[in-house]
Amino acid sequence: MTSAGLAALETELKKLKSVDRPDVIRAIAEAREHGDLSENAEYHTARDRQSFIEGRISEIEDIISRAKVIDIAKMSGNQVRFGATVTLADEDTDEEITYMIVGAHEANIKKGRISIHSPLGRALIGKHSGDTVEVTTPRGCKAYVIVYVQYLF
Repeated sequence: MTSAGLAALETELKKLKSVDRPDVIRAIAEAREHGDLSENAEYHTARDRQSFIEGRISEIEDIISRAKVIDIAKMSGNQVRFGATVTLADEDTDEEITYMIVGAHEANIKKGRISIHSPLGRALIGKHSGDTVEVTTPRGCKAYVIVYVQYLF
């Protein structure tokens, strides 16, 4: 995991504990005041939300306790490793796209972050600038040329 990924999880955990948890406790208390709990939709919705929040808190605490943070600032070179920002050129269209190789909990394709465990992430690891990688996708086999590898922090 990158240090930015760890910071994002810690921020989410803090919000869940200091904002979301107290809010749902208040919502449960208000719903209880409305009477019969067996037919109280607000109560059941609040309890479901509480269950989700507590589960997410446990999940994040587990992830953080087992996290191994990689310092990208100490990395350099043109070989693709965890934390690398890689610019690829599609061999068919010459369209360029840039991805950062991150851990599974940080992956977000809309932000240009792919998991090291994804098919493309696995194909890129260990390759260098100028290498060609082939990846099997749901739309068939795609070939990319690694244009540039850099380590941004």
